[in-house]
Amino acid sequence: MHGTARIPSQKKKSAKAFWLKQLHTWHWVSSAISLIGLLLFAFTGITLNHAADIEGSPQTVEKAATLPANLRAQIAPDDQPDAKKPLPAPVTAWIEQTMGQRGTGEAEWSADEIYLALPRPGGDGWVSIDRTDGTVTSEATSRGWISYLNDLHKGRNAGTVWKWFIDIFSVACFLFALTGLVLLQLHAKKRPSTWPLVAAGLALPAILAIIFIH
Repeated sequence: MHGTARIPSQKKKSAKAFWLKQLHTWHWVSSAISLIGLLLFAFTGITLNHAADIEGSPQTVEKAATLPANLRAQIAPDDQPDAKKPLPAPVTAWIEQTMGQRGTGEAEWSADEIYLALPRPGGDGWVSIDRTDGTVTSEATSRGWISYLNDLHKGRNAGTVWKWFIDIFSVACFLFALTGLVLLQLHAKKRPSTWPLVAAGLALPAILAIIFIH
């Protein structure tokens, strides 16, 4: 009888030990994955909150050149309506080599001009091509590395790959917080201050929002 009763108890303890091990594993793996990202987003949270107090020093570089005759034929004026489409590959390569600007992306084609906007994290830029005489002008502005990190925080002009990184990072943070919450629950009996601290973490921002945000 005693041996039979002991078996379910052992199974229960074994199952609890298994899930506890799984929780710890998921907790440390998710924390390792999200660690650098959390540091980055915490730092840029401060810099964004004090953006007006952090002086920037934008640097702008302007360039001008003339498109070679053999490439000018590829963008010569025609009777096509205004449209958005990429530049021809040879023109793109020339712009990247001569103007030092990225030449990819959807450009705005009008009857007399092609305009390619080149926004990016921490800066901005554009390239304009006169379709009649082939004059190419460009401008590139950099607002510094803090602005660059701030834009990464917001996902501003960072592209699809960075967008996916933010999604994956958010899932890792969610798992880190969720497994941490379950571990808190498992150890709460030995740590009486656990739930008061968790409640304070919820109550403090709620109180500040109610009183000071209108």
